[in-house]
Amino acid sequence: MLLNSSFIFLQTPKMNTPKKPSPDFLNKPFEHNKEELKAQFKAKILEQIPIAEIKLQYNKEVAPKNRLKILDSKQASEVLKALWNPNTIELQEQFKILYLNNHNQVIGLYPHSEGSITSTQVDIRLILVGALQCGAVAMTLAHNHPSSNPNPSQADKTLTKKIQQASSLLDITLLDHIIVTKDDCYSFADAGNL
Repeated sequence: MLLNSSFIFLQTPKMNTPKKPSPDFLNKPFEHNKEELKAQFKAKILEQIPIAEIKLQYNKEVAPKNRLKILDSKQASEVLKALWNPNTIELQEQFKILYLNNHNQVIGLYPHSEGSITSTQVDIRLILVGALQCGAVAMTLAHNHPSSNPNPSQADKTLTKKIQQASSLLDITLLDHIIVTKDDCYSFADAGNL
């Protein structure tokens, strides 16, 4: 066997030896890289996790000079009764809220819920969300009694107190809670129950 006189040198792999940092690296601020990493991380998270956007909006359809001003509970009762459907006032209980500005002008009506012949569900959180959305500083609650008995139940009294306490935390004044029937009404404010 003939051997070739030339040798083949095998190149051994280099060991991963740590490089010494260059003087430029030491002078480069790390915070810039940290902020870039944070921004990239945030962008990745937002791409991967669906998050709903919440928008608070209120569409003013009535010019301020044309808004109805509520002077007392009698006027509020008349306005509310006019807004009720006469065909359902004795059929099913409904809960509505008049939102007012600091001049007692009506800035919106919120038809909160419709229930059964004897009750309806009321969510205080949604009532307050409505008040915040339209920038109300006061509100008047209203619901009907299909039985035509305008007197409040114990549940009506308890609910009114809870709404009054919750709204006062947000500096929203509960002016009244009016129970509407086909021929009569009851005002919590006039009866001294607020």
